Amino acid sequence: MSATAPHPTRRVSTPGSAPGSDEGAVQGTGPGAAGARAEIVVDLDAIEHNTRVLSALVAPAAFMAVVKADAYGHGMLEVAAAARRAGAPWLGVATAEEALTLRADGDTGRLLCWVFAPGDDYTAVLDADVDVAVYTPAQVAQVAETAERLGCVARVHLKIDTGLSRGGAREPEWPALVAAAKKAQDAGSLHAVGVWSHLVASDEPENPVTDLQAAVFDRAVAVAEQAGLALEVRHVANSAAAVLRPELRHDLVRCGIALYGLDAAPGVMPAIGLRPAMTVRGRLAMVKEIPAGQGVSYGHAWTAGRATTLGLVPVGYADGIPRAASPGAEVWVDGRRRPVRGKVCMDQIVVDLEGDTPAAGSEFVLLGPGTHGEPTADDWAAAIGTINYEVVSRLGGRLVRRHVGGSATSHR
Repeated sequence: MSATAPHPTRRVSTPGSAPGSDEGAVQGTGPGAAGARAEIVVDLDAIEHNTRVLSALVAPAAFMAVVKADAYGHGMLEVAAAARRAGAPWLGVATAEEALTLRADGDTGRLLCWVFAPGDDYTAVLDADVDVAVYTPAQVAQVAETAERLGCVARVHLKIDTGLSRGGAREPEWPALVAAAKKAQDAGSLHAVGVWSHLVASDEPENPVTDLQAAVFDRAVAVAEQAGLALEVRHVANSAAAVLRPELRHDLVRCGIALYGLDAAPGVMPAIGLRPAMTVRGRLAMVKEIPAGQGVSYGHAWTAGRATTLGLVPVGYADGIPRAASPGAEVWVDGRRRPVRGKVCMDQIVVDLEGDTPAAGSEFVLLGPGTHGEPTADDWAAAIGTINYEVVSRLGGRLVRRHVGGSATSHR
């Protein structure tokens, strides 16, 4: 997929029916965002529904809606507002910029931000009442100094690296981190409200690493509590663990991919009634006939074995579509899945209509909930050997993003 979008996704939020209804993908009359060539349609009713389902599932643990990375390509501000309407007490983001964007949009609830680098200034996030994650004693000192200067008490979540070998203190380093937090807390500039971690393989129920991580996490919590930290939340479970490992829910569960109605553990996780929120659709730019033996797209990686018809889909890798999508990926056109033929281009994809002749301007659906037979994010992930997280979060570029359902009355 395109590593970065060359232009920010345009947002056009409108009230209306969700994709799959009479105005939605597959059954509808085509894209509705001011005649958009192609669009991402996000169903905010689905976001609210998924929030309620997941919140009920993990109770009495609290629910965190993870809206980092522009809500996995779904639109951070709109998704965050929908999750809040459905009762989410927590939001989670990666960067300070994301946290401050939410605050500037009017969000005032509990919000955790977890990716910082040496030299980052904590002034704005602490001033905006954002909870922050800390990994090292040096980071604790910097947060405490900033809070003292601002005259506030910083809320921090101490991260224990239980085995992912990414952010957080390893177990031998953990007592020093806890001691630094306790010292700053006693000084009145900081409150250590949480201990947390990330799981390695929560989507693999039989993988023994999860049990090993759980044991490290429990020991870390015990060290923190024995040091006198009055923890408010202990959190390690993500979307897959929320469903597959209920004993790991603790006080707070962080749900990302499940919030968007997508499967956190394909082939493993039981159905719990989630609804996919994203549909990507548009209008065919052209339909043409080609003879047998005609090569298609760059390098003629595919050649027609017989006379056929082709449809030109006006999106490409500049919009986040994987260049490696052919062979394997399919697009829904005229009531059927159509295989992608030849290499995906920067701005266009060619699909094989296999002799059918829908009119130019007919609707295509790149991916959707799958309720009518259209390809899903999981189908695209399988076709290119990746995960549904990457499929949806990379989409953007020149695609218009339109929000429907919920209270989608603003235009961004």
